[in-house]
Amino acid sequence: MKTAVILLNFGEPEHATPEEVVPFLERIFGLNAGLDVRSGGSAAERARGLAEARAPGLIEEYERIGGSPLHDQAREQAALLQAALGRRGHDAVAIVGMQFTAPFIGDAVRAARAAGADRVVGLPVYPLCGPSTTVAALVGLAQEVAAQDWSVPLFQVSGWHRHPSYLELRASAILRTAAASDLSFDNPRTRLVFSAHGTPMKYIREGSRYDIYVRDFCEAVARAVGAADYAIGYQNHTNRPIEWTQPDVERVVDDIDADDIVVDAVSFMHEQSETLAELDHELREHAEERGLRFHRVPIPHADAAFIDVLADLVEPHLERDAVPGQVPDGTLPWRACACSSGAACLNGGAGA
Repeated sequence: MKTAVILLNFGEPEHATPEEVVPFLERIFGLNAGLDVRSGGSAAERARGLAEARAPGLIEEYERIGGSPLHDQAREQAALLQAALGRRGHDAVAIVGMQFTAPFIGDAVRAARAAGADRVVGLPVYPLCGPSTTVAALVGLAQEVAAQDWSVPLFQVSGWHRHPSYLELRASAILRTAAASDLSFDNPRTRLVFSAHGTPMKYIREGSRYDIYVRDFCEAVARAVGAADYAIGYQNHTNRPIEWTQPDVERVVDDIDADDIVVDAVSFMHEQSETLAELDHELREHAEERGLRFHRVPIPHADAAFIDVLADLVEPHLERDAVPGQVPDGTLPWRACACSSGAACLNGGAGA
């Protein structure tokens, strides 16, 4: 039996051009059209207007970082995962499907079908389950399978930030970064700062547990690295006049009394504009203006331990007797996802 593992991802333009950046932003604003409080014009027109207004700043960010490496890293992850599953004795192909840039999720479904897959596993490369990332990506995958009139067993994996090896992986990355600068979290002049991608509070009020998952994960990692004193901030966007998760990470940095900050971008499994521009340039400058030494933890996107985590998440769904929509057996604490219908997750009741 051949399985197609579709690694669901956000996507970013590979080139800093209006021809790529404006449609990318337009798709994002279109998906989240319900957040737009303005009147006048259609939702599509408002999304286009927001995209055109935001594009110049984002293009500047891409130019500053030399282009987004997200696609290259996503392809690398897929190749490594396919090889890892092969070593475990599984006939599987790993395919990248992006929400907002090519190759789109529909392209990935077509590729899976062309590869002769007998089942599909949708695996969002988002450790922390959110409404416009994990949930929307899984919905998009199911819709594409149906739209292409493909009767194939579809397995869905949701939030997985509680995978024990993933917690260890992120903790180890933080400790390596600290050790490289001879820093210790026993020193009160060194602070650990977690930076999470923000989300509109409208989604939280509607039932998303994203903020709870962020706190749950950060608490577990801080405990693993021995950081009794740590802070959590959000990378919020101001494209719309709406309320976002708080506090902003810049405000967190403003309030820190320390000499060194070690920053870990907890929402991401690839380097991208949010890490390379928003953190490495903008937040670094903000911190250094306050006299803080800034240390950012690299994203362990191709770490062998991370690829093993991805393989662990997929493997229970490759068993011959696995049934779509049922919680798989195994050593991991699988449960029925509370955020995405029909998916299995490892959140272990956090926020329930």
